[in-house]
Amino acid sequence: MCELLGMSANVPTDIVFSFTGLMQRGGCTGPHRDGWGIGFMRARPAPFQDPRASSESEVAQLVQRYPIKSEVVIGHIRQANVGKVCLANTHPFVREMGRNWCFAHNGQLANFNPEPSFYCPVGDTDSEAAFCDLLNRLRSQCTGPTSLETLLPVLVEACVEYRRLCVQLSAQRWRCAVQLLLDQACAHNAAGAIWSCTLA
Repeated sequence: MCELLGMSANVPTDIVFSFTGLMQRGGCTGPHRDGWGIGFMRARPAPFQDPRASSESEVAQLVQRYPIKSEVVIGHIRQANVGKVCLANTHPFVREMGRNWCFAHNGQLANFNPEPSFYCPVGDTDSEAAFCDLLNRLRSQCTGPTSLETLLPVLVEACVEYRRLCVQLSAQRWRCAVQLLLDQACAHNAAGAIWSCTLA
């Protein structure tokens, strides 16, 4: 299985310390050698990815040495189960739908075959297929600018199928991070407010 790193802060913060530990787990102290990525949600998303082990990646060393500050960060180190080891299959995945969305996933989706629609995977992982499916569901139910309070119930309902997954998702416009873990969905905004509900 993969490992995730997520941060949501009320002021721009660097995660050099935490990323250094994650980087070493990617092939040095842990078995996650099949790529890594980190997304900094700023005015424009700044994803860094490499299909090599993070412990051996020059790109990871750059991220470690340069303290990039952001209010929301999503990191991922991969131990491939579904999909080949290549850049297209490296998390986090980024798409635009009214704002920039960043997605990372840990787990496997057995028998998951979503219908093709507007958002389609570039790679061949079940994770990216789930992300595209989620965005397609949101696109069909939310038109125009949507507040987090309106979006969250739609997001939770769309994720009922994914309830056993560990997913990290960031929507840039709100500077928020949404994390779906087992039976709960929680959203934190920049002001520190929390919305929470249980998946049915």
